[in-house]
Amino acid sequence: MKGNTMDGKLRNMASVYIRKDDKILLLYRQGGRVVNDVWVGSAGGHFEETELNDAQACVLRELQEELGITKNAIANLRLRYVTLRRSQGEIRQNYYFFADLKDNVDEHLVSNEGISRWFPLPALPSLKMPFTAQFVIEHYLKEGCRTDMVYGGIADGEKVVFN
Repeated sequence: MKGNTMDGKLRNMASVYIRKDDKILLLYRQGGRVVNDVWVGSAGGHFEETELNDAQACVLRELQEELGITKNAIANLRLRYVTLRRSQGEIRQNYYFFADLKDNVDEHLVSNEGISRWFPLPALPSLKMPFTAQFVIEHYLKEGCRTDMVYGGIADGEKVVFN
């Protein structure tokens, strides 16, 4: 079956969801190489060659590049989800981080990758998101936001199952 052929290629990506009180900053990504015209994390992207063993370094670089902020603007940066999905002949491995925007940082953040907007948590499930991100957010709202656990998720084509 053509949809299941694999040649061993990996695509490693990381994103961060920035939270402030009961809101999360999302990006309506436009013009991306892989993801377009959907709501994604506050910042994120593909690993650089020097980041292959350091997902947090990728997220911090993307924060700087896309939102113009550094680690000093956020608190409680934590890896919360890792997902695996076969798509278009490759295995896509996504690392999802969550962080809090510090109180002294202006929440009017502008991205060079699309439109940044704060959403109240209950509004998130109704937004169009990439496949695994949709399940990450759903799980985060039901369970993940109340724990410090790191969850692994495997996509089976219809859903993502978390452990």
